Amino acid sequence: MTRDGVEHIAVCPGSFDPVTEGHLDVIRRAAHLFGQVIVAVGADGGKQPLFSLEERMEMVRVACADLPNVEVDSFAGLVVEYARRRGAVALVKGLRAVSDFEREVQMALMNRKLADDIHTVFLVTHPDHAFLSSSLVKEVYALGGEVGDLVPEVVLEKLKHKHAGRGSLDP
Repeated sequence: MTRDGVEHIAVCPGSFDPVTEGHLDVIRRAAHLFGQVIVAVGADGGKQPLFSLEERMEMVRVACADLPNVEVDSFAGLVVEYARRRGAVALVKGLRAVSDFEREVQMALMNRKLADDIHTVFLVTHPDHAFLSSSLVKEVYALGGEVGDLVPEVVLEKLKHKHAGRGSLDP
């Protein structure tokens, strides 16, 4: 978004373990709305990730290579503090279902309390991606299911590599 000729910066935070087509839908739409979008990969999300921080960042970089106003970075700690350091005016979050809404609104209100100058913008996911989560992709793939249309090619290749020595089925 521009106002008075100013290009606004937004941050799309997440663990992206791995990045999915649902994430990319939100990132693409944010890139259309804001002058610059920083995809901020969380270093300390509290979950045990399948992919390292570097791997997650690389997958997002490759998947977003066609978006000139998208940058990939990492952060640790409070996302609002990271957003403030980067000069962002908004956090962009995707919503899939009512369950997402409840949790995301709680986080948005806390972030607003911590940094009232940084707004949270919710983008409702495309219906094709309403069921999609990184956790589900990892589980389905590990059990031999097909996930090729749910993730970018770079993620599919990384999943194949991660599971090559584990004896799992290769879709």
